[in-house]
Amino acid sequence: MTASDLLFGNLASLLSNIIVFVIIVLMFVISLRLFLDRRKKGYMSMTISLIIVGIHYLLQLYLKLSTIDTSLTNYMLMMLKIISFILINMGIYQLYNRTNRKQYILFYGLIIMGFVVSILHFIVPKLYSGTLQQVMLLQDIGLELYVFLLIFLCFYMIPPYTGQQIKYQMALTVFFFMQGVHLVNAYMYSNAQPWLSLAGNILPVIYYFLLFMLLFERVVELMQAIYNSSITDGLTRLFNRKFFYNRVTQHVQRHLPVYILFSDIDNFKKLNDTKGHQMGDDVLKQVAQIMKEEAEDCGIAGRYGGEEMVVMVTDPSVKMDAFAERIRSRIEKETIVTASIGYSKYKNGVSAEELIKQADQAMYKAKTSGKNKVVKFA
Repeated sequence: MTASDLLFGNLASLLSNIIVFVIIVLMFVISLRLFLDRRKKGYMSMTISLIIVGIHYLLQLYLKLSTIDTSLTNYMLMMLKIISFILINMGIYQLYNRTNRKQYILFYGLIIMGFVVSILHFIVPKLYSGTLQQVMLLQDIGLELYVFLLIFLCFYMIPPYTGQQIKYQMALTVFFFMQGVHLVNAYMYSNAQPWLSLAGNILPVIYYFLLFMLLFERVVELMQAIYNSSITDGLTRLFNRKFFYNRVTQHVQRHLPVYILFSDIDNFKKLNDTKGHQMGDDVLKQVAQIMKEEAEDCGIAGRYGGEEMVVMVTDPSVKMDAFAERIRSRIEKETIVTASIGYSKYKNGVSAEELIKQADQAMYKAKTSGKNKVVKFA
């Protein structure tokens, strides 16, 4: 075995197919697991398409090892290639979008169109009387060109609806070159051009690796979304009460110098009653955004419950009087409400629960002594 065999010979082609098949198996395991856990159509389409791709490459491996090359086997490989390509792209679309009847008609219509184009495979031998090799090439030229049409359609229609647009476009570009190299090598050089053969072996590996990364990153996105939803409040996107309390506990147990700011929107119930819950939700989001912006460089902000929002300041250089007053002032100027604010400072022997309660008591004092003010726990 020589380096030339590894790069250009039949061994190179077999090695390429084996690598692609391994990538497909990994993708299949991920996709099947996602489908079983979430029962989403996108994962079902991806799983089915990967089964078809796997069958395609297993058949291709078998035919290379058995040196069988007939018009029927070429036809089967081409149809498996087209069907799997359409279903994979439908699966990618469904990873990020709901599929309605219109999209189903489009994707399955493309598969049906592939079968319509494939009629040429059976007509050409009756219309053309060239050599066997020429007839076999002409039989599938319609399907080969149809693949280019599918690539352009997917490139035009799907990227705006995916969360990984650049990676998806890169995969389609690689597939385009893969198809182009295959056509040039087959129709111009009778598969005898070594460098085109090398490209034809490398490009499928790159293509399926990009698809694997796209699917893998989608899994990471889902895991991140699940984690974020477990620690944040759905309306304000601030940290929820449990997460905030746990973070305060961690700092207190390590005896770190922290402040707790506790705020409550003034007359919030009246706002809900007079202007509606939608207005109330909008105000909560506005106040939460102010809290998040102010806490971004010095701590974390959370929603403690209802209209109560909290901040843990972990930066000892922050002047809490000015910090709390800046939040109060921004709420008054940038929203239609005001807020009463209290804050407390950690001292040795104080638990996380007591520290938050002290800030709450200071806020209550601000609330009962005129509202729209800042009070420090004494």
